[in-house]
Amino acid sequence: MNKNILYGILFGASASLWWGIIGVFYFKSVAFAGPIELVIHRTIWTAFLLIISTSLYSKWNDIIQIFKNKKKTLILLITGLLIFTNWSTWIYAVVTNKLIDASFGYYIMPILSVFFGIVFLKEPYNRQKIISVLLVVISVVYLLINFSAVPWVGLIVAITWSTYSLLRKKINVKPDLGLLIESLFMSPLALLAFYLISQDGNTFFSFNDPIISFWLFLAGAMTLIPLFLWLKGVELAGLGTSGMIFFITPTCQFLLGFFFYNEYFNLNKLIGFIIIWIAVAIYLHDLSREKIR
Repeated sequence: MNKNILYGILFGASASLWWGIIGVFYFKSVAFAGPIELVIHRTIWTAFLLIISTSLYSKWNDIIQIFKNKKKTLILLITGLLIFTNWSTWIYAVVTNKLIDASFGYYIMPILSVFFGIVFLKEPYNRQKIISVLLVVISVVYLLINFSAVPWVGLIVAITWSTYSLLRKKINVKPDLGLLIESLFMSPLALLAFYLISQDGNTFFSFNDPIISFWLFLAGAMTLIPLFLWLKGVELAGLGTSGMIFFITPTCQFLLGFFFYNEYFNLNKLIGFIIIWIAVAIYLHDLSREKIR
């Protein structure tokens, strides 16, 4: 095996394991702060760290050029709202013991992205891709009919991320620069929210408690480290291989939710998940065939 591909697989697997295990344990450990404050810290400290990295690598001219493009700036404002919603929903899922529902979203995300690519970007498709998309629809409709089993958290995670990815493809902005601009757009909202909840003394971030404050500050690093690992993995191993590796993330989240956190899981959800797992198996088989070709 090519050494670059091997390194790419290691980077991609590290990112997927980080999202699936380390990220879960981290946000569980700071769940006492509540989902609202955690999203605030994730937004603010992600922006803070990206400002430092942008300065270190002298990329501010690139940022200015992006802002000069009104279309890109508007789309990044929209994607900022989408990623903010995605982060909020996932953190809510972790804090409120809905990891299994979140994993449902991560399983269908790549397939939903395929559907969006076919419809909006006119990307090529084949029978396997269509079958995967149809199975996702069948699973969601089945769960909608059995209303109590609908993994709303997973659906929001999947739809916001797939829409986010679609819009980001359209403007072709480097991931770190795009995320910085999105975080800058969302930071005023985060700071306002932090100010409002701090008025009632409901915040845990305080210079009087440096240990807890540092632990909350790590929300930024917990966002950026797996992202950069993933991007490096895609660069070295390619999108197809990385796409297959990604499913480590929802599998870890599902197993943690079911076995470690004993989350609620009924028969209707099991049937919905089985349909999704079949869709994922077909999708992965199609990806592997494309790699061979």
